[in-house]
Amino acid sequence: MTRSVQAAVFPILAQDEPHPLEIHNAGGQSDFFLICEHAGRLIPRAYGDMGLSDTDLQRHIAWDIGAKDVATTLSAMLDAPLFTQRYSRLVCDCNRRPDVQDFTPARSEDTVIPANAGIGEAERKARAEAIFWPFHDAVAGALDQRAAEGRRTLLVTIHSFTPVFRGISRPWEIGVLYKRDTAFAPAVGEWLKRNTGYCVGINEPYSVGDETDYAIPVHGEKRGLPCVEFEVRNDLIRTPENAAKWAGTIAEAIRAVKDTL
Repeated sequence: MTRSVQAAVFPILAQDEPHPLEIHNAGGQSDFFLICEHAGRLIPRAYGDMGLSDTDLQRHIAWDIGAKDVATTLSAMLDAPLFTQRYSRLVCDCNRRPDVQDFTPARSEDTVIPANAGIGEAERKARAEAIFWPFHDAVAGALDQRAAEGRRTLLVTIHSFTPVFRGISRPWEIGVLYKRDTAFAPAVGEWLKRNTGYCVGINEPYSVGDETDYAIPVHGEKRGLPCVEFEVRNDLIRTPENAAKWAGTIAEAIRAVKDTL
């Protein structure tokens, strides 16, 4: 049943619904720590279909298509812990601060999201308390534990992007995104340019910002950790085989650069 646009829903998650966080390879011994904030497209039962068709809920507006497959394969290749997030970014975007407008998008690309029209601050906060904070508090706790144990940490986040956005083709096959990191991420971008034949975007098709991102600015930059965000074009990672290929490329790049830091 489609949720009424006007009706606030509390609580957001029923007791039997999955926790937002899914941990892979918790005991991984790598220096790398992986995050995939847009891995899933679950919708809490209380929100029904959010006023959207099933086709819309399978589109990139709902999740980062292929990103989880890349991330889980990369986790196994590196023996690295991976924290993925199960719920759709249409409910709340776990790579945005809860106080910014796009945290609960009223429109994604050119699609209106009926369940997000005119929602109040109380509901936004409830969504954050149910989904955003349990995920990010767990990430922060794991990073705190690594620091307490004296473990080295290089933070890597995995995303995907569409080959066409609002009618404009995107030539990049992989993007390397960063802001304040001056050693790790730039070197990864240069390595990919030198050692692959891919069209590599440096801060393309997006750039990292305090308003537009959360994981890299908060979990990486504020802690002074080497950190990088990868964006892989989603038409290239729609099968497990292709996702594994891209995971291998990313693994090779970040391992090569880590050894030079």
